[in-house]
Amino acid sequence: MTKAIDTIQTIASDYDVIVFDQWGVLHNGSMPYPGALGAIAGLDGKTAVLSNSGKRSAPNLDRIAKMGFDTKVFDFVMTSGEALWRDVQNGAIDARSVRAIERADGDAANWAEGLDITLTNDENQAEAILLMGLPDRSELSHWIESLEAWKARGLTVYCSNPDRQSPRAGRLVISPGALAFAYTEMGGNVVFYGKPYLPVFKAVEQVFGSGRYLMVGDSMEHDIAGAQSAGWDSLLIEGGLYAERFAQGKSEDVLIEIAREKDCNLPTYRSRGLR
Repeated sequence: MTKAIDTIQTIASDYDVIVFDQWGVLHNGSMPYPGALGAIAGLDGKTAVLSNSGKRSAPNLDRIAKMGFDTKVFDFVMTSGEALWRDVQNGAIDARSVRAIERADGDAANWAEGLDITLTNDENQAEAILLMGLPDRSELSHWIESLEAWKARGLTVYCSNPDRQSPRAGRLVISPGALAFAYTEMGGNVVFYGKPYLPVFKAVEQVFGSGRYLMVGDSMEHDIAGAQSAGWDSLLIEGGLYAERFAQGKSEDVLIEIAREKDCNLPTYRSRGLR
C-alpha cells in the first residue's frame, strides 16, 4: 500500500540517489511549485533530474536556474532529448535530413548543434521526423494532415518527449507524445526516448552506480511505471498532472483509479506536493 508523506525529508535518508521529474514536480513551466525550492535545498544526498524534454540537458538546467533553483544541488541532469542527441552522434540513428517539430523557433537548431544532420521544413526531403515539442495552443486535430503525410512516406518519428500532456501555468496542454501515439495508431513507426522506457533510467544508473533510487514524479504512466520497471521506489506528487482529480476525491481512491487506468502498480509513496 502506498504511504502518504508530508515532506520528502521523511524518507530522503533511505536513498542513495533521489531523481526528480521536472514539469509538474519542480515547476509548472512558469514558476516553481510552493515548497519545491526549500525541499531541494534541504537535501544532503545525491540528486538528479530526469525529464521528458526534447531539449538537451544544458537548456533544462538553465531553465531550472532561472526559476530560482540552486542547480549545484543536482549532480546530474538527463533528458530524453539528450539521450536522442547522443544516439545520433554515435551513429545509432542514420537519418541525416530531418523535419523537426519544435515548441519555439530555434529549439531544434540548438538541439542539433554538433551533429552532422540537416534540419528541413520540406517534409518531402526529410528522411525522418524529430518530434521534440509542440507550439503553444496546439491541438491533436491540427496535426492529422501531417501525420497522414508522414505515414504515406513511411517516415519514422523519433519522439523525444513521450508525455501526452503537461501542466503549464495552471492548465494542461498536449505534449509530443499525443502525436506520437496517434501516429502509432495509424500504423506509423515511432521510436520513443524518455520515461517510461527503461534505457533512460539505466543511463542514470550508469552515472551513479548501484544503490537505492527514488523517482519523484507526477505521472503514473511515465515516472512511476518507469521507476518500477527499473526497480526503483517512487513518490507520486499529487499536485502536478492529476491535481484536479486529486482535488475532487479521496486521495487513496483517486490513486487506485489512476493506477488501474494506466495499468500501473501503486507508487511507494505519495505527497500533495514537493516540500
